[in-house]
Amino acid sequence: MDMDLPTLWYLTVGTLVVATAMTLWERKAHGQRSRPLGIWAASYVVFAIGCLIAMRREAFPGVTGPALANIIMVLGYLMVLHGVRCLDGRVGIVWSAALLIALTAAWAIGGEAFPVFFWTHVASLPIALICGLTALALLRSRAVRELRSRPVAVAVFVCHGVFYLLRATVAPWLVAFYGEGLLLVLAKVTMYEAVLFTVAMPMAFMALIREEYQAQLLADSRTDFLTGLRNRQGFFEYGARALKDLAAQRPVSLLAFDLDHFKAINDRYGHDAGDAVLKLFATVSRDIAGADGVIGRLGGEEFAILLPGQDSLAASQIGEAVARGFSERAARSDGLKMTATVSIGLAEAQSHAIELAALLSAADLALYKAKALGRNRIQVATTGMVSEAA
Repeated sequence: MDMDLPTLWYLTVGTLVVATAMTLWERKAHGQRSRPLGIWAASYVVFAIGCLIAMRREAFPGVTGPALANIIMVLGYLMVLHGVRCLDGRVGIVWSAALLIALTAAWAIGGEAFPVFFWTHVASLPIALICGLTALALLRSRAVRELRSRPVAVAVFVCHGVFYLLRATVAPWLVAFYGEGLLLVLAKVTMYEAVLFTVAMPMAFMALIREEYQAQLLADSRTDFLTGLRNRQGFFEYGARALKDLAAQRPVSLLAFDLDHFKAINDRYGHDAGDAVLKLFATVSRDIAGADGVIGRLGGEEFAILLPGQDSLAASQIGEAVARGFSERAARSDGLKMTATVSIGLAEAQSHAIELAALLSAADLALYKAKALGRNRIQVATTGMVSEAA
């Protein structure tokens, strides 16, 4: 079915109105992303205003109509880019204002002399540039780096940017070769593409926000609320992946911790103090184990640190440092100032092929022995313990 230009313009405006309503509705469900969603919704309104002005551009004197429509459209694209940058908390509108001023000056200088050339071709260059920057911002964004829908969002802006780049560079040669009758065909193709873009862009953004939210929910379900460490499920899932990624024949060690006399701490100082002790231990563990250690709170006062690539000697040093740091910081903490110790079981495997559950079981056996020997010590699992657990 062949559509005339006014119909395509109205269809584009209609899709933008729907996109605005859907984005505002989505904004209510994702308060953590209310700012970018609000900016994108506002940009769709700006696009719609630009379309309406473009439809009536002949009613304005001189090149005022095309110039105003183009500048408003570019403002909409800049708002879209600003919303993408807000995903990472980045701002910066100075260069955007400079681009709008430069575009206004270009229309004032060259628009009167070459109105058709400016509206049909030159006006496409800023759009192509901003779309390229938006695709680059999505590629570099830390917030959406791991999301499956990111390549789709990038592709939307790359395709749109390439289309407008071709319209600015190749289309003039085609018009010169085939005649100005081709301008109507280019206008219709542009509007067909605009309809597709105004559908794909909001859908891509909403997919990013929803997937990010789902990923956050999934991360929360694997995180201990009190300490911020991985909970038991998160520890086993992430630890299993860490073991799978470990090079063959590299050692792997696991430290199992149990805070000594924790029930007595709760009974004597109260549960708030007990929570503070747990959070303090989590902080000390993170500081000492570093990024390579997989740390988890397995339940109550039980913790574990998986150390891929570390042998028992290195793991023992880390365990002793954790115990020492925990005791020292608990003794001098203004909110605690108490004696706090920890018993530790250590198990090592010479190959990553061992199951994480088996390694933890061996470390637990060593931990029970450490507690039986009087607590506040580190006990290394024997080869027999590891073999028995495996």
